[in-house]
Order: sequence, then structure tokens, then C-alpha cells
Amino acid sequence: MKAISVRQPWAWGIIYSTKDIENRGWPINYRGDILIHAAKNCTKKEYQVAREFCQSMGVVIPELISLRRGQVIGIVTIVDCKFSQVASGWGMPEQYHWKLENPREITPIPYIGQLGIFEVPDDLVMEVVA
Repeated sequence: MKAISVRQPWAWGIIYSTKDIENRGWPINYRGDILIHAAKNCTKKEYQVAREFCQSMGVVIPELISLRRGQVIGIVTIVDCKFSQVASGWGMPEQYHWKLENPREITPIPYIGQLGIFEVPDDLVMEVVA
């Protein structure tokens, strides 16, 4: 199954909160379900910047130490992708906004993330989704 790594706390926001846009510097033509892999790395500074942004969106995120990292944590459906020169909601300016719907938590799967879209073996996913 297709997957993408997202740094915390953004991955948490997609699966457990209201983050319905993933910001990327490149477009995606794929539409359908994709696994959200919570990337292993997140600096305290990155976390603090994200925390402040999330608070501006009315979302309180968990402490960094409690966020899962280096694991696939859920599934979401990509329904659209549009470039935007302006910020709006979760969308950042000068980015491709991947429109996300239907986030679903799964039993976490420890996995090493990769850049871009990557494949996670179906047998690993079926064990936790079924």
C-alpha cells in the first residue's frame, strides 16, 4: 500500500485532529487511500513552531514525547491536489495542497520511512487493518 512520511505533530493532526491539507512542494496525481507514516525525526524547534500554528487553528496537540514516531499510524484518502499561492486554513502559501478526507487510526506499524511516496507491504497492513 502507498505511504508517505509526515513529521510530527502534523501526522497526528491528520489522523487524530482536523488537518485536512498536506503541504508539499510537488503535486500528486494519485487519488485514494494512503498510509500516514509518522517520521522519526522532529526537533524541539519544529515541534514548537507546529504547536503554535496548531493553537492558532484551535487545536491542542499532545506533548512531543507522547507522539508516535517511526511508525505508520493511520490511513487517509487523497481526494484532490491544487497549487496555492496563498495560505488558507491548514494550507501554506506557495505549496501544493493535498486535500485529505476520511482519516482512520490503525494499530501502529513500526516502519522506516522514505522520501516521496513509498510502498509498505500489504501483508503488514492487512494484519492491523482487518
